[in-house]
Amino acid sequence: MGLDLEQQILNYEQELKDLDSSISDANVWIKSYATYLAALRVKDDLDKIKQRIKWLSKNAKTAKERDELNGLIAKESILTSQIGQLKDEHYTPFSELITPPKIEEIPEINNPFDIFTGLSLIKTLNNNLDEYKKKKENLSELITILKKEVEIHQKLAEVGKQEYTDELKEIQLQLLRFERALDTMSSTLEVYQKRLDITAVNINKSVETQVYRLAKIGIAILIVFFIFFVLKLIVKKYITDNERFYMANKIITFTNFTIIILIVFFNYIENASYLVTILGFASAGIAIAMKDWFMSILGWLVIVFGGSIHVGDRIRVDMDGMQYVGDVLDISLLRITILEDVTLTSVMTNRRAGRIIFIPNNYVFTKMIANYTHNSLKTVWDGVKITITFDSNHKKAMYLVKEITKKYSKGYTDITRKQLNRLRQHYSLKNTNVEPRIYSFIEDNGLEVEAWYLTNAYATLTLRSVISTEIVDAFNAADDITIAYPTQKLHVDMRSSKPTDLHENELV
Repeated sequence: MGLDLEQQILNYEQELKDLDSSISDANVWIKSYATYLAALRVKDDLDKIKQRIKWLSKNAKTAKERDELNGLIAKESILTSQIGQLKDEHYTPFSELITPPKIEEIPEINNPFDIFTGLSLIKTLNNNLDEYKKKKENLSELITILKKEVEIHQKLAEVGKQEYTDELKEIQLQLLRFERALDTMSSTLEVYQKRLDITAVNINKSVETQVYRLAKIGIAILIVFFIFFVLKLIVKKYITDNERFYMANKIITFTNFTIIILIVFFNYIENASYLVTILGFASAGIAIAMKDWFMSILGWLVIVFGGSIHVGDRIRVDMDGMQYVGDVLDISLLRITILEDVTLTSVMTNRRAGRIIFIPNNYVFTKMIANYTHNSLKTVWDGVKITITFDSNHKKAMYLVKEITKKYSKGYTDITRKQLNRLRQHYSLKNTNVEPRIYSFIEDNGLEVEAWYLTNAYATLTLRSVISTEIVDAFNAADDITIAYPTQKLHVDMRSSKPTDLHENELV
């Protein structure tokens, strides 16, 4: 009978070991309870030490007792420090575990970016709820295991050994505390979940409001895009001039985006006067801190609405002592973009071409900008000069030069005459003579003949080259015309001089 009882006790103890092993050492509830028990033990030890110190302070007589008193005082200081660290968090069992996570204050959702903040908060709250539920499930599983351990300890206590009875009381007390914690969590979870539901409903309501507002803005923007798309189609159909089409397209695009920006502003700024105040201060700040940008925008308005420069025009700009001649590629809000072409300026001054030049729009107020093709004009005056000797037939030379220039510039002369007649509607023109002009001037090395004629503003070098070679060929073919160029004349005296007579005594 005794052997059967011992075997039964061994079986019970093995079952307890199996149940203990099923409880993970990392279980937060076991750790929290162990910390709580440690705090109680430290408190009990501290109470005993204080009582002993009190007794020794009155009755210590021997050196040994005084040493004990000093040691207990030091130990009291250490335990007091430990109990201070444990008391806040672990003096009450499971206080940290049964307290649900704090619900953050609901943010105001006033714009589309706040939508992501609200959705992120809902996700965070749901994760906190799931984590709290998981803690409750772990506690329920732990209580189930502890109940089994209580049953086994009750069977062991029936054997009659005192140690099993003491263990039974400890495990029953532990189970009671865990069950109380579970009851607290159950009621707390219900309230916490309702609070989360209310918070989620409020956030979703604000998100829906913003989504609805965003949808209205999107519809308004689509309508604006459609209207301006139709305007672009109309402009493309009825405006055939490339320059006018480009500028009209540019203005439509700018107006389109301006209206869209205003739609967004007035939808997300509740107080319009507040917006006007902000824009007023912002404009003043921009005017001071970003003067060049501000002036460039004003320059863009002058260029676009004044019509002094258009896309495709050939212009010359003087910048930092350099001259650039090219065709306008684009007129943006801040700058003019030109493509530098091979011109007389490139040949005589820059010795390079083909660069993309960016000109700030504020240069229209401070720098020299010349437009070779303003309004309807597409031609410019160009000239060539050649020097003949003083004894050449200068009348014949001037006649030949005039005939050659008239021959090759006739088409441009007729075009310019028509262009100037149209230009009279906008400007007061007095001298409208478009025929080639021939001049002669006396220079140091001969008579200089100059010819001025009208040519294509985009191809001045081509006609200059043709006329120059034709004039040289015509002068070379004439017997009484000699082209002059820097020369030197040497006058050599061919007379021989007699050597002087030498005296007999002179050495040579």
